[in-house]
Amino acid sequence: MPFRRSEAGPREWIDRQRTVQFTFEGTRYQAFAGDTITSALLANGVQLLGRSFKYHRPRGALSMANHDINALFATADDTNVRGDVTPVTDGLDVRPVNVRGSLARDADRHMDRLGRFLPAGFYYKAFHKPRWLFPYWERLIRRRAGLGAVDTAWTPQRRPKRYGYCDVLVVGGGPAGLQAALSAAEAGLEVLLVEENPHLGGSLDHQWATEPAAAAQREELLGAVAASPGIRVLTSAVALGFYTDHWVPVSTPEGIMKVRARGVVLATGVIEQPAVFRNNDLPGVLMASAAQRLLHRFGVQACERAVLQVNNAEGFAVAEDLRRAGVALQAVVASGPGVQETDAAALQDAGVPVHFGWAIVEAHGDGAVAAATIAPVDAAGVPDQTHARRIDCDGVVTSAGWAPAGHLLYQAGGRFSYDDTLEMPVPVAWPETVVPAGRVNGVFALDSQRADGRDAAARLAAALAGEPVPDATSHRDTRAHATPWPVVPHAKGREFVDFDEDLQYKDLIQGAREGFDNVELLKRFTTVGMGPSQGKHSNLNAFRILARYLGQGMDQTGTTTARPMYHPVRLEDLAGRRMRPWRETPVQARHGEYGGFLMESGEWERPSFYGEEADAAAVIADEVTAVRTGVGIIDVSTLGKIEVVGPGAATLLDGSYTMRQGNLRAGLTRYALRTDDTGVIVDDGVIGRLADDHYYLTATSSHAEGTYQTLTRHALEWGLDVHVVNRTGQLGALNLAGPLSRRLLEPLVDVDLSEAALPRLGMTDARVCGAWARLLRVGFVGELGYEIHAPVDTMARIWDALMEAGAPMGIRPFGVDTQRVLRLEKGHIIVGQDTDGLTNPFEAAMPWAVHLKKPWFVGRPALAHLKGAEQRKLARFVMAADADQPLPRESHLVIRDGAIAGRVTSIARSPTLGRPIGLAMVDRDLAEGGQTLAIRGDGGRMLDAEVVTETFYDPDSLRQNADAPEVTP
Repeated sequence: MPFRRSEAGPREWIDRQRTVQFTFEGTRYQAFAGDTITSALLANGVQLLGRSFKYHRPRGALSMANHDINALFATADDTNVRGDVTPVTDGLDVRPVNVRGSLARDADRHMDRLGRFLPAGFYYKAFHKPRWLFPYWERLIRRRAGLGAVDTAWTPQRRPKRYGYCDVLVVGGGPAGLQAALSAAEAGLEVLLVEENPHLGGSLDHQWATEPAAAAQREELLGAVAASPGIRVLTSAVALGFYTDHWVPVSTPEGIMKVRARGVVLATGVIEQPAVFRNNDLPGVLMASAAQRLLHRFGVQACERAVLQVNNAEGFAVAEDLRRAGVALQAVVASGPGVQETDAAALQDAGVPVHFGWAIVEAHGDGAVAAATIAPVDAAGVPDQTHARRIDCDGVVTSAGWAPAGHLLYQAGGRFSYDDTLEMPVPVAWPETVVPAGRVNGVFALDSQRADGRDAAARLAAALAGEPVPDATSHRDTRAHATPWPVVPHAKGREFVDFDEDLQYKDLIQGAREGFDNVELLKRFTTVGMGPSQGKHSNLNAFRILARYLGQGMDQTGTTTARPMYHPVRLEDLAGRRMRPWRETPVQARHGEYGGFLMESGEWERPSFYGEEADAAAVIADEVTAVRTGVGIIDVSTLGKIEVVGPGAATLLDGSYTMRQGNLRAGLTRYALRTDDTGVIVDDGVIGRLADDHYYLTATSSHAEGTYQTLTRHALEWGLDVHVVNRTGQLGALNLAGPLSRRLLEPLVDVDLSEAALPRLGMTDARVCGAWARLLRVGFVGELGYEIHAPVDTMARIWDALMEAGAPMGIRPFGVDTQRVLRLEKGHIIVGQDTDGLTNPFEAAMPWAVHLKKPWFVGRPALAHLKGAEQRKLARFVMAADADQPLPRESHLVIRDGAIAGRVTSIARSPTLGRPIGLAMVDRDLAEGGQTLAIRGDGGRMLDAEVVTETFYDPDSLRQNADAPEVTP
């Protein structure tokens, strides 16, 4: 176990007096309060933390800064937990992700041997032939894709969005950020200081932890910030992106704060880059800054015997820190313009072998580092194998250079250029009110960082005051902090550039050779920088490799766009608190009294059925039978209910709907279909005429508000003398349906319900149970039925009266799922389920609903063009009456000759017909009667269905005639 606790240091984040217990892969461990998951595991000698995404190679700690995905974990409540920054809590049970079985015996670890068959872009080229094998490969890839598994029974943690306002937002709590915040506050500006770590200090806590002068400056800065009334501090907070007008979302442990700042100082620092050599991803290979963070923040010694690759002064400082902590430095190899022999004097005096002009060629080990091969390298990174040496060690620490954490500056409109002196990109232009400071600006010396922060605040204060902005003073270093080529290609490969995507040096070269020799194209072909780390440790090296391949400079090669979000963000944080209101119908309490199983339906809670969830199928079948043979009642108060009154009422509705409404007789209703300008179905409902200038219409629950807004807009745009009144919230609605519905309702109303007085599709005002109501004869469920629309304060009384009067007849309330089965038996569509965002009425098998003889309506030009040209069509189908056969589900695919030919839109077992029935949107020629549909169900099982042209149930609608004998049970 090479990792162990070191002696206590001055900048530790852990409390060695408080211990916590946690479990990893079933084994119990002990840690200190303040430990993260990663530091706690390393302190307990656990090096193997995860498996890589594609090859399932063993992975360990790499950055210790939340810049990689090597240390991703899952808990009982969460997945993809970032171990570098997530604190260990007492009783925490942690599991690895992307693993089948245990980490050590991962069933997919053999994928590494198949690497030659899985090059960059392999998914674009492979598995398509032979076509009949594609479903197998598709299922296999889907099972292997992704990281972790989502527990669908998780408990949502709703965190509210908050809003913050300040004069100056300072992002970064290191030396430059602390100084910028103090200077801005001293200028009288209100400052918000945001730091992603749980403590302020930044590099002062690890890079400068053993420097006495730096310690004094740290205490000075932190004390002054704490004492300043003009500075608010947010720790464990990440600025996620920069949006228009200085709008910066900040992710905090309590949720997202949307910050609006007049000006921003970006002291975001730099991100250490990995050295690229064979097996550079083995557990035990980590970056120098990670070794420092482990040592100084968590008291964890990275290894016992180390080989270091150093390309800058910071690397030599890390080597000295490790030596003082008791790590045996087997060798230090150094190369690049940032290396000076004077930096190594103390190490050499202590007897550490230092090899200038050498680099690490390969790490060795079975699951963890056991040795490293070093060799002299030339300027092109080519090693001299004749002088190569293999050195036993249990840790490899690399300090290859830095990339600026410049994402926010990119998004604010800033520009970067590659600095050949520093060997890293640096800002060259930025808005006056978004100013970089510190190491992100190429400033590395501690005093210079503070000076740069001070100058940034002064320039920002001048810009905010409308005063002339002083020219920027350069505090940048004059020596390199990286090597221009930290890459040692190896004939056997496995020199990883992107640890997220398992991308090797050869993958990037292959992409460039195949013509993807632009940074954006290379990114998309190879997926470099597209993993959860978002290129933090891979982009700069990828650009170097492409520039070297093209034989051009870094600036000529360019960089990719830095898009929000900078860090992956929890979806619950983006969602925020559930603020949308729940709406209840006037009879909501009755649903609970009758055992309604409630479902979410837009902004409403509606009963799916009335019974226990475990008995759902049987209960729905019983409710269907009750409606077909007796009488049932459903609450449809969620329907949109709109009055249209005025001389222009008929014109408005004729122009807004596909069917004629102006010739509708008073006292009757008509189906109403609405499309947009492209002819796509938007909504449907019923329109009834009460008088020449008075209409009453319904809309679907989800489009009630949209329909009202559309009609209001049309009335204004077309200059009509009409009033549109939304009565959805004023009126409730019940649908009484079934052959006994007329018999039940007659004693409770003051109007004649005969077919002659109130025919099918008729409408009249009446008094129901003594209260005013509007009765509509509708047949959505395919039975004699009456919709009762009445004021909300009378709905409960009407419900109770109907239930009491219907008790001897066996009345039964039925829910939304039951209604869907009933309407499917009748062949009625549901807009948004049987249609999609491209479906027109002809595709929905509804040409009868489009009156092209009307001179104009919304969508008419498009529909006139589309008529007869539909490539797909909604078809009815039936399946064999096999009770044991698992049914396809909605959206399951229809397959013909190995290709997709459609999809199931609705399906259910019909209690009335005794067999499964459904609707499917299929290729036009498959919609003809007698065709056989091959539907791919769960697990790839192919199921047959027969297309029928006749309505499943009561094709002549005889059962909707109040005086017909068919409605008498």
